[in-house]
Amino acid sequence: MIRFSPVLHIVSLLLILISLFMLLPAGIAIYNGDIVSAEAFGFTIIFTLILCTVLWWLSRPKNGTKHHLRTREGFLMVTASWIAASAVGALPFVLSGAIPSYTDAFFETMSGFTTTGASILTVIESVPRSILFWRSLTHWLGGMGIVVLAVAILPFLGAGGVQLVRAESPGPTLDKIAPKITQTAKILWFLYLGLTVLETVLLMLGGMDLFDALTHTFGTLATGGFSPRNASVGAYNSG
Repeated sequence: MIRFSPVLHIVSLLLILISLFMLLPAGIAIYNGDIVSAEAFGFTIIFTLILCTVLWWLSRPKNGTKHHLRTREGFLMVTASWIAASAVGALPFVLSGAIPSYTDAFFETMSGFTTTGASILTVIESVPRSILFWRSLTHWLGGMGIVVLAVAILPFLGAGGVQLVRAESPGPTLDKIAPKITQTAKILWFLYLGLTVLETVLLMLGGMDLFDALTHTFGTLATGGFSPRNASVGAYNSG
């Protein structure tokens, strides 16, 4: 029998983590004076933090123990995390008016987190920069894997972290570059961060501003392809 309590507990933590990442595009919206987008991110952050904190508290392990996921629970948790992350991540698109249809916004967000790269947007330059940043950030988070990030920074997942990464991994076996899966996840994310900084700097040296450099870095490192321009890199006439 599947135990839903540990699944709910960890999914709630993942959504809290995602809501904290939304502070970045919220800051961009405030900096650009985009009150509508700032309010959209603010509502999403507050709503997610309150709801998921309550769910996390209600599903916490009893008597000071830790949740340990079995394989089937690991698969359920990964599936639930992708769906829940997309459901929450779609809210800023809808609330800001950038994508009025929630179905379309969910599709756009799921495409971002799964690094699929498919998009329903037709005139990308008309979308607020904070929304475009969030759109590209979903690529970056999904590129390495939201679950792997959680394992890296939530060490209290304990042995359950192995089940999560195994369920997230595309192959039949799980390769580790360090004795503990938490250490492996941290190493991978440090490499990912390093490559992100390196590519951003190189793109800026090539003439892009910081915003375009970051958003293109998010899309290329994650192999997703989201761009803040309709013509993608072709808009820069660098050939």
